[in-house]
Amino acid sequence: MARLKIPKKYKSLLSVKETEHAIIMIKDFFQLTLSTELNLTRVTAPLFVQQGTGLNDDLNGVERPVSFHVKDMDEQTMEIVHSLAKWKRIKITELDLKRGFGIYTDMNAIRADEELDNIHSLYVDQWDWEMVISDEDRTIDFLKDVVKKIYRCLKRTEFFIYDHFSHINPILPEEITFIHAEDLLKEYPNLSSKDRENEVAKKYGAVFVIGIGAPLSNGSPHDGRAPDYDDWISETPDGKHGLNGDLLVWNHVLESAFELSSMGIRVSPESLRRQLQSRGCTEREKLYFHKRLLNGELALSIGGGIGQSRLCMYFLRKAHIGETQVSSWPLSMIKECNKNGIKLL
Repeated sequence: MARLKIPKKYKSLLSVKETEHAIIMIKDFFQLTLSTELNLTRVTAPLFVQQGTGLNDDLNGVERPVSFHVKDMDEQTMEIVHSLAKWKRIKITELDLKRGFGIYTDMNAIRADEELDNIHSLYVDQWDWEMVISDEDRTIDFLKDVVKKIYRCLKRTEFFIYDHFSHINPILPEEITFIHAEDLLKEYPNLSSKDRENEVAKKYGAVFVIGIGAPLSNGSPHDGRAPDYDDWISETPDGKHGLNGDLLVWNHVLESAFELSSMGIRVSPESLRRQLQSRGCTEREKLYFHKRLLNGELALSIGGGIGQSRLCMYFLRKAHIGETQVSSWPLSMIKECNKNGIKLL
């Protein structure tokens, strides 16, 4: 139970019925706003992919995907997706989309190795999106422009909720702050990466931390990133590394940094090869996805994921992600939540 945080004097601002209504309101409003802002068309997406294709997201490389065998396909093994980071790139290539246009979809996943707490669940639901770009767009300035557009969607959604539930006051700052993980390390050299995030999110209210995956000056990355979707190795004009990052806000209920989105400019054939070498997994070059990318067959892109239940949790000022989605929890956690007015769905 050490991972469960109970806010002092917590009381939900909405009843369970009001919460259910508000969840669908947020989801409908935000996805329409996002698709309009980024020129995204909605597509259907897989719940599972074939093992051994390289299509599944390896996350930090240690999480085990949920898998099963298919009787009518010679017992081939399928894996429940961790995310659609690589599948989307194939999809936008097949659709032959023009620069500046892309796709979004509902991504539903099971992450069996997730450590369950206030913000982590076995069940993951997010909007996965991907947009076609050109080689000239592979810059930190382009990344920042896209982040600002997504942040505008967050601001609009916050006002939308306030307009319907006037006791849920807007708290997001007018602008989002950008900071590189290396600069964050220099500012708080004696803190862990998570504590650094807490400090900067509390200071600014909303921040985008750039450069997730490459080792910093202390020898460790700010956080883990797989080597085959985001580009975290390319050098920026100021001599730092990374064309990706995490969008964090300050969660006033939990009093901590709260990640709403992870996104980045995707690897080019050159940066993929360098990142695979850096992580010592060049054998992946033989996989279906990686071969196509290295052969220059896939569109250049930028993309990411935005947590649906987390977004609802933040805008509705909830203390536990189980208040905005249905999942399974340890019995001890359920009892503790019930005792403290946290009504899990």
